Amino acid sequence: MPELPEVEITCVGIAPHLLGQQPRAVRVRQSRLRYPVPDDLGVRVVGQTVLAVRRRAKYILLEFAEGCLLLHLGMSGSLRVVPADLPAGKHDHFDLVVGDQALRLRDPRRFGAILWLVHPAEAHPLLASLGREPLEAGFDGAALRALCRGRTTPIKLLIMDGHLLVGVGNIYASESLFRARIHPQTPAGRLSRQRCERLAICIRETLQDALAAGGSSLRDFVHSDGASGYFQQQYYAYGRDGEPCRVCAGSIRRIVMGQRATFFCPHCQRR
Repeated sequence: MPELPEVEITCVGIAPHLLGQQPRAVRVRQSRLRYPVPDDLGVRVVGQTVLAVRRRAKYILLEFAEGCLLLHLGMSGSLRVVPADLPAGKHDHFDLVVGDQALRLRDPRRFGAILWLVHPAEAHPLLASLGREPLEAGFDGAALRALCRGRTTPIKLLIMDGHLLVGVGNIYASESLFRARIHPQTPAGRLSRQRCERLAICIRETLQDALAAGGSSLRDFVHSDGASGYFQQQYYAYGRDGEPCRVCAGSIRRIVMGQRATFFCPHCQRR
């Protein structure tokens, strides 16, 4: 599933093709995605100017004067900028046509979303309950400790809770906890101020390193230009069960937490 770095990279990649432009057509080939694509989307969007392209959590928001187009990549979706006359593939469900190009959503599993939101977009139920952005100014050890205080939830599940902290999915949670040397099952409320500070730094650094590496190419994720990311080549924990730890040479272990695979080094990561 595309996580925060992949969505941010997609957002940055499509922005130059859309900002200041007026879509001339909307093509909906499959309206049954996670939520039904609005029937009147073309009427809402065509002829309006794209004023901003931004990300909130794993959502991409295209801002117009009269509303906002929300896009979500789901489990295996991707957004690419392609020639407007390029024939659509089996899983190419949506085009936003701008000039001689099209922003195309490819979504094999159809868990993505295309919705029209009225202003203010952040009042919509999908956005209203979202937690803090880990890359925003002000997210630090004190902010993380405030989220952890009094909670018995394992720290890995807490930092993956989108109502508290957005965009730290399974891959980057495992990698951040490895960097911080924190066992994923540690109760969040037991973390000291120093360990919260370290973890907050590691979350930011992990996400920033993933951005610099172009994200992770798992399953169908590709950039808006079709290129692949390679952060997966830098993994210390995720997907490396049974392999030697890159730090201590011990064996990486795999457990299941919250129905998700979790990877860690029992020697390097302490409760």
